Amino acid sequence: MSSPLTPRSPLDLAPVVPVVIVDDVEAAVPLARALVAGGLPAVEVTLRTEAALGAIERIAAEVEGAYVGAGTVLSPDQAKAAADAGANFLVTPGCTDALYSALADTGLPFLPGTSTVSEVLRLREHGVREMKFFPAEASGGAPYLKALASPVPDVRFCPTGGITPDSAPAYLALPNVACVGGSWMLPASAVAAGDWARIEALARTASRLRDKTAGGIPA
Repeated sequence: MSSPLTPRSPLDLAPVVPVVIVDDVEAAVPLARALVAGGLPAVEVTLRTEAALGAIERIAAEVEGAYVGAGTVLSPDQAKAAADAGANFLVTPGCTDALYSALADTGLPFLPGTSTVSEVLRLREHGVREMKFFPAEASGGAPYLKALASPVPDVRFCPTGGITPDSAPAYLALPNVACVGGSWMLPASAVAAGDWARIEALARTASRLRDKTAGGIPA
């Protein structure tokens, strides 16, 4: 069994947070081990399948070095269930007052979803300084976040949604982007085949994406 991890921000662990959809609980542990071995310890398991909570529980208990989170948290009940399953952090695509209160009540680090300046400012009034930017590409991408860096310099983002290995460096070059979320290192064919070596190799490449950020994006 893995040792308990001190609560900390998933934004500080690696340049990429893998966004994982688990259909088979039995695949969760080897998949997470491959990601951790590849240098991506923060693993976001989305609550889109019946296997998700079981996967979180198994990863939290069995994968040394994994910092497992629950993504696509849509309701207070899901926030509590994810925390009870052993999640280390929570991620939402957006945030209502009721959902914010439930996230805060868990005592876990959380990344509430935002896509507008008003949403960012509203969460900032609650003291939140770390947020998800979603859907990133559809909401303006790296240029949008670059425009936010000056008026809201104390907020850090994890943009997610449509990001690829080619577009990720532009995000990671921004001062207000701590990491990005994506699933490109988890091709369906590799997951279905249990090709954990391939997933580990793709994760290792993703873990080095910050090395490609020199120069940032054009003004």
